[in-house]
Amino acid sequence: MEDYQQTIEEQQEQISEYQEITLVDGVGNVVTFNEPPERIVSLAPSNTEILFLLGAGDKVVGVTDYCDYPYNFTAWVEAGNMSSIGSYYGPSIEPIVALEPDLILASTGSLDAAASLTKLGYNVLVTEGQYIDEILSDIIMVGRATYQNTEASDIVSEMRTRIDTVVNQVATATTLKVYHEVWYDPIMSIGPTTFIDEIIGLAGGENIFHDATTSWPTVSLEAIVERNPDVMFFPDMYMSTVNFYETIEAVKERPGWASITAVKNDAIYEINADIISRTGPRLVDALEAIAKMVHPEIFGQP
Repeated sequence: MEDYQQTIEEQQEQISEYQEITLVDGVGNVVTFNEPPERIVSLAPSNTEILFLLGAGDKVVGVTDYCDYPYNFTAWVEAGNMSSIGSYYGPSIEPIVALEPDLILASTGSLDAAASLTKLGYNVLVTEGQYIDEILSDIIMVGRATYQNTEASDIVSEMRTRIDTVVNQVATATTLKVYHEVWYDPIMSIGPTTFIDEIIGLAGGENIFHDATTSWPTVSLEAIVERNPDVMFFPDMYMSTVNFYETIEAVKERPGWASITAVKNDAIYEINADIISRTGPRLVDALEAIAKMVHPEIFGQP
């Protein structure tokens, strides 16, 4: 009887996986599915990462030129096994429409295209999370849209566990001042309302420009010196280009920076640009990496 009951419960779960689903994204798009989408186009690297981690990668027919994880999609495109729709920022809709998608996952970099495609009647969902909880909600939304509910729930549960592990370990640690540079000409850092600022806080640090009035403030060399960060980290190979800061040694030689605590203590690091700039599942990898930079006495050397 117990085995029979388990079989019924399994069947009910399977039925629920394939019932009609209506989703509303953060910009108000309403999409209804009666069956799993078979032709998905991703308009952002973070969305591509989410789709493949969920197990829906075999349904993806189009990605951007910047989608490079978990596979080398450029090679796939060259081999004719995947199509590229071009840039993730402001993409043209023609190559997207040509792929005849039944689901398009857009992002804040493709809002205009998303609006145009929605007007044409395509199923479009926008992932736009800027805080960790919002990003986790986006993963759940994509899981529901692809009928990968269980997988999405498991992924989010694991991410929350890893986040909680870091937070609990730094609970009584000294809070260190942290500087992250996203560009150099002009110099840009991070302010509030970004998941990077949030991650620094969760890792036991304090973003030195947390009080900025914008998410991506333009700052001066002098302001950085004055705020005297204990730790600094820079994105390695941002947008797959040569590092804008050249080398860590070049950073140390910037005018007036010899007096900065991070420079004196050699606490200047590089971090994989993709994991610190993409609002996807690898943000927990970024948290764990930054935790090592801020508190190596707890987590080990980065």
